[in-house]
Amino acid sequence: MMRYSKDGLALTEQFEGFRDASYQDVAGIWTIGYGHTLAVHPGMVCTQEQAVDWLMDDVSDAENAVNLFVKIGMTQEEFDALVDFTFNLGITAFQHSTLLSKLNSNDIEGATDEFEKWDKAGGVEVAGLLRRRDAEKALFTLGADFSGEAQPQPEAAQ
Repeated sequence: MMRYSKDGLALTEQFEGFRDASYQDVAGIWTIGYGHTLAVHPGMVCTQEQAVDWLMDDVSDAENAVNLFVKIGMTQEEFDALVDFTFNLGITAFQHSTLLSKLNSNDIEGATDEFEKWDKAGGVEVAGLLRRRDAEKALFTLGADFSGEAQPQPEAAQ
């Protein structure tokens, strides 16, 4: 099982930013901390410590989803990009995405081209989402093998 790296976590923190009071994101979803959305309501506040705890729980869910649904070996960079993508979009969106389908068909180039298609919130293009997708794509590409050969699945950490 792969784990999210510190570099990946830094990417998520950079794009989410810390907010100690609940707010509605561009899609109207109540959010707090570092992009936490579960059971968030208007007027909610949190400490940075609580936000980090939520972030680690949310990242763990995204990690588990990427480990579960990606059927080919990945580099750390590919994994980190996919965890951030899944964290931001949600597990169901990732599970049913063309990006995942292409990746599991070992169409790495095709999967890479899918990132930028996820730049909308509520059907409207959002510049910040495009910047995030571009960052994920760049990270993913750092570790991508475009040769068409499956990469070995790393051994689980002992």
